Amino acid sequence: MHIHILGIAGTFMGSLALIGKQLGHKITGMDDNIYPPMSTQLAEQNISYTQGYQPKDLPEADIFIIGNALTRGNACVEEILSQQYCHTSGAQWLGENVLRDKWVLAVSGTHGKTTTASMLAWILEYAGYNPSFLIGGVAQNFSTSSRLTDSNFFVLEADEYDSAFFDKRSKFLHYRPKTLVINNLEFDHSDIFDSLADIQTQFHHLIRTLPKETLIIYPQNNTSINQVLDKGVFSMTQTLPSSSLENSASGSAFNVEGNNRVNWSLLGEHNMQNGLSAIYAAHHAGVAIDVACKALATFKGVKRRLEIKYQRGAIILYDDFAHHPSAIKATLSGLRVKVGNAPIIAILELRSNAMKSGAHQQNLADSLKGADQVLVLRPANLNWNIDAIFNSNDLFDSVDAILEKISPVEKGHIVIMSNGEFGDIHNKLIGILQKRKNI
Repeated sequence: MHIHILGIAGTFMGSLALIGKQLGHKITGMDDNIYPPMSTQLAEQNISYTQGYQPKDLPEADIFIIGNALTRGNACVEEILSQQYCHTSGAQWLGENVLRDKWVLAVSGTHGKTTTASMLAWILEYAGYNPSFLIGGVAQNFSTSSRLTDSNFFVLEADEYDSAFFDKRSKFLHYRPKTLVINNLEFDHSDIFDSLADIQTQFHHLIRTLPKETLIIYPQNNTSINQVLDKGVFSMTQTLPSSSLENSASGSAFNVEGNNRVNWSLLGEHNMQNGLSAIYAAHHAGVAIDVACKALATFKGVKRRLEIKYQRGAIILYDDFAHHPSAIKATLSGLRVKVGNAPIIAILELRSNAMKSGAHQQNLADSLKGADQVLVLRPANLNWNIDAIFNSNDLFDSVDAILEKISPVEKGHIVIMSNGEFGDIHNKLIGILQKRKNI
């Protein structure tokens, strides 16, 4: 079967392309902006794609999978509708063609989905389960964002974002998990949802579809999650146990059920909670707690989650996917514990729709207090006053202006935060640093 994917460079759609290729289908695609890590993965699998959306580039495919970033008015979308070509959403195709009859372990929530799903996949791999997985990022233990095996177990990042312009249900409603993690629940995706209550409704719809054998795993004392569960639960539930984090210069450690202990390189309370979720989700599938803890001790992390991109002398450059104030605050807090009084410089791109809309403007400045210096790329066409949040010295109209400001820095931890390509700022800054004789 020939499957053509519109929006193939997205983290979900690119991962889906790899799954389709492993099933033996011919996969092609198209997208506007194609950059690593998805461009790299597609190239490695010899999956061809075209840049931009031109109807002349639409092949004679058997089915078109349309990403949720595409809307009416897109020339290729209009052509598919006019010609009555067979089309579906990525989430629906995955649910119907891959996940049926699988033990799906789904990780949901506002933050930590990619990291927790990566941890969970690695625990199952370490325990010999050989899981399939589809994750919205590249797990460094696997060097890929998705794979398909003959295992009965499938680990999946379960996104609450809508499925497509013609299917406004959250993606996770197509997945029918047997193990469901709800990490946390906050307002996000203001382009899709008007309020936290709207998001909670989607989670309630998900819970209503689950059989009684499904286990729902969630943290203690989370009001937003408890409000969803109070609407009615028909499955088994398990709250995560409490634990305390011990920090060191090389990472952190925490105890799990008595004498079991995780000692790893990851930082922050948020990663401890992610780890606990992964441990108990794997335990539901049959993995012993002590084995899960040993697995996490060898977990290497996820690309673009405080990933070190360059280190020289007294400068360390990180790439981080943070796109929500809570995630930004957690990342900087964890890094501060590790580096002590060393300078932290946060470079932020307000790229997500929620950030651009101003949905998070009240919490944005507070989330960055963990940094000693903040540099923010001023987005074009904002409908809110960013100058009321940041000092004018912190705002920049171009990537080049940020690079000019940051290039004289001689020491510090530079954290570049964006859920996009950010004008290739990472490589540009690395190039500048490499040319300097002394740092």
